[in-house]
Amino acid sequence: MNNQTVNHADALRIARPELLVTRNHISGEWCDAGGSARFEVSDPAIDESFIEVANSGPDDALAAVDAAERAFPAWRNRHAQNRARLLKRWHDLIVENTEDLARLMAREQGKPMAQARGEVAYSAAYVEWFSEEAVRTYGHVIPSAMPGNQQTAVKEPVGIVAAITPWNYPMAMIARKIAPALAVGCTVVAKPAEDTPLSALALVKLAQDAGIPPGVVNIVTASREQTPSVVDVWLKDFRVRKITFTGSTPVGKHLAQASSGNLKRLSLELGGNAPFIVFDDADIESAVAGLMSGKFRNSGQTCVCPNRIYVHDRVYDEFSAKLTARTKALTVGPASVPDSEIGPLINERAVEKVERHVQDALAASATLLTGGHRLRNEIANGPFYFEPTVLGNVAGDTLVCNEETFGPVAPLFRFEDEDDVVQRANDTPFGLASYFYSTDIRRIHRVSRQLQSGVVGINQGATASPVAPFGGVKESGYGREGSRYGLDDYLQIKYLCQGDID
Repeated sequence: MNNQTVNHADALRIARPELLVTRNHISGEWCDAGGSARFEVSDPAIDESFIEVANSGPDDALAAVDAAERAFPAWRNRHAQNRARLLKRWHDLIVENTEDLARLMAREQGKPMAQARGEVAYSAAYVEWFSEEAVRTYGHVIPSAMPGNQQTAVKEPVGIVAAITPWNYPMAMIARKIAPALAVGCTVVAKPAEDTPLSALALVKLAQDAGIPPGVVNIVTASREQTPSVVDVWLKDFRVRKITFTGSTPVGKHLAQASSGNLKRLSLELGGNAPFIVFDDADIESAVAGLMSGKFRNSGQTCVCPNRIYVHDRVYDEFSAKLTARTKALTVGPASVPDSEIGPLINERAVEKVERHVQDALAASATLLTGGHRLRNEIANGPFYFEPTVLGNVAGDTLVCNEETFGPVAPLFRFEDEDDVVQRANDTPFGLASYFYSTDIRRIHRVSRQLQSGVVGINQGATASPVAPFGGVKESGYGREGSRYGLDDYLQIKYLCQGDID
């Protein structure tokens, strides 16, 4: 082990070792997987395994459901204010342990510490928001046309929820799914991504410390190879009444098909191919800043990341020059380097995809304005770093236009006509997020209505907020997370009709 590795590990060491959990959490107990099977978790900054966690199978998945079923009646019948107080305590513990949680996340996921701290705060904000919404699951009294009748619509928890989360935001996604489920009285079984299980396990540890009762939150970890057998148990078990998943569209389609046998409720936040449009009346400085925050956050590994950047011909040269200068100034390095802004990609597959997209664009006559290659030096001393890249004059039939790159690559496309660019922006099976910059109020209203996506950023490159609904249209999925609408995804409506009340 070289000095770089030792220094990196020491810099990300956590103060509370008990937050580094490696076993499943079922019915309030921390337990090994069946057969004590384990799998390795690697640090993407140096591509070295640094810990092993439980490698669960079908029996573990079933045990988690059994625990959730036992806990459900008491949890759903708790007063909403009691559930709210427990969630608020969970929020407080997340905030109190921000530094340790950020270091843990940075170690397994690779994102710079400033961004990791931001994700911890973002995760806590979801827990706080839903702790406050827990007491607001209002129903309705329906005026009756029949004398002596009272008609009421009430909201009830759907039941056991299975949450399956991705690696790119390992703490925010688990919080965004578990918090609303708990707020309305559901119990949870969860499986985090195999690349980043430690963040989710630490968050569940803090939920336990906050006093969340045994069986209300159960979490199992599994390797890539074992994951299908774990999830398959939840898909087939009728007691699991809802699945919430964030990840790729192919996996989302599989979950939708496989859950149809017992008609589970689904929330699917799937792939994206976000357009970012810069009109000729845009504030160019603001547009560049917005793109930088949206494109290069988490090394471009975000589902709402701008993937196709359309710039009006009149402002193309100014925009591309300023963007290229800002991109060149980014600091690439591991989370252990305090001023790092771009960390490593998650694994070799991710780097190979980015390389393939860049080479395909260049082969189709795109211009390399900066970056374009793997990076390895004394600071970025690992195989998964890729230079922040800007590609100019990209053709419309290239991979970067038609696939989600999920890396630090900004491809620029020219346009001249508003109707044409809106058509190009919508010409994708995906519809998660869109962005555009303009100072023309009529255009703002016109274009925002025409863009086919669940989220539209208008003169804003960072749109995420716990109080706002998040989700897509078309093959980017359905259902909403965050906001009061996200709470409804964990509730079902029951109609009560009572006669002879007069």
